[in-house]
Amino acid sequence: MSVPEQKSAKPLISLVTPCFNEEANVDELYKQIALEMAKIPEVNYEHIYIDNASTDTSVEKIKALIKQDPRVRLIVNARNFGHIRSPIHGILQASGDAVMLLASDLQDPPALIPTFIAQWTAGFKVVIGVKPSSKETAAMFLARRFYYLTIGKISDVPLIPNFTGFGLYDRVVIEHLRKLKDPYPYFRGVIADLGFPYASIPFEQPRRVRGITKNNFYTLYDMAMLGVTSYSKMPLRLATMGGFALAGLCLLAAIGYGMAKLLYWNSFSLGIAPLIIAFFFFSSVQLLFIGILGEYIASIHTQVKQHPHVVESERVNFTD
Repeated sequence: MSVPEQKSAKPLISLVTPCFNEEANVDELYKQIALEMAKIPEVNYEHIYIDNASTDTSVEKIKALIKQDPRVRLIVNARNFGHIRSPIHGILQASGDAVMLLASDLQDPPALIPTFIAQWTAGFKVVIGVKPSSKETAAMFLARRFYYLTIGKISDVPLIPNFTGFGLYDRVVIEHLRKLKDPYPYFRGVIADLGFPYASIPFEQPRRVRGITKNNFYTLYDMAMLGVTSYSKMPLRLATMGGFALAGLCLLAAIGYGMAKLLYWNSFSLGIAPLIIAFFFFSSVQLLFIGILGEYIASIHTQVKQHPHVVESERVNFTD
C-alpha cells in the first residue's frame, strides 16, 4: 500500500518573468531572485520564464538553469505575441498561492521581493510597485508622467499612477483574471478595476544595464491607446462636443460673413485665403475624430475575435 504524498504547508509563490531576447539578463535575473527567495524560508517558489520566441540564446540559457534548479520552468511562445498578451498568459499558467510579475530586464528590482511577500503575508491580496522616480531619460519620464496624469483624469476607473504591472497578486485575484474574456487586456487597468485593497511599494526604477530595450514608439503608443480605449469614453465625448462646437462656430461665421457682404456689398471681398485655411483646418479635425473612432473600433474588433493570449510551442519542467 503506497503512502500518500505529503503536501508542504508552505505557501507557493510563482514568480513570472516575461522575456524576449534577454540573453544578457537571464542568468543574473535567476541569481538575484534565488538570492532574495533564500531570505524567505517560510515559502516555496517557482520561477516561470515565458519567452516570446527569442531569436538569441535566451531559451538555451533558461533550459540550462532548469537542469540546475527544478524550481525554474519555461514556456516558449510559437511567435512573438507582444508585450501585452505574453505576460498575462504567463500569470494564468502559474500554480502558486500568489503570483508575482516582474520584468526580466532587472528594472523591476528583485530586491523588493521580500517586501512584497511580507505585505501579502500581512493580508493584502494585491501588492504593487509604483515608480514615482526613475533613472530613465528625463524626456521619457516626463512623457510617462504626463500620460499617467492624463489617463488618471479621464478614466472611468480610478487608475493607479506610476503602476506598470510590477506586483504580487493573490490566487483570488488570479482566478478573477482567469474569468476575463479579453484577448488583449490592459493589465494595469484590470487590477485597478477589480477593486481589491492594495499595498503600494514605491521604488526608483534603475537604468537597464544589459541588453537593449524592446520598447519603441509603437509599443508605447499601443499601450497608451489601449489604456484610453479600455477605460475612458472621454475622447469620444470630446469628439462629439467638439463637432457641435465647430458646427456652431461655422454657422456664426457664415452669418457674420453674410451680413458683412449685405452691408458692404461693393467693398467687402471674402478672398480665397480664409477658405483654404478653413478647409484644411476642418479636414484635419475630421481626420482626428476619425482616428479616435478608429482606435475604439480596433479595440472592439480585437475583443470580438476572442483569440488566445498566445500559442505555445514548448513547455519545460511543468508537471501538469
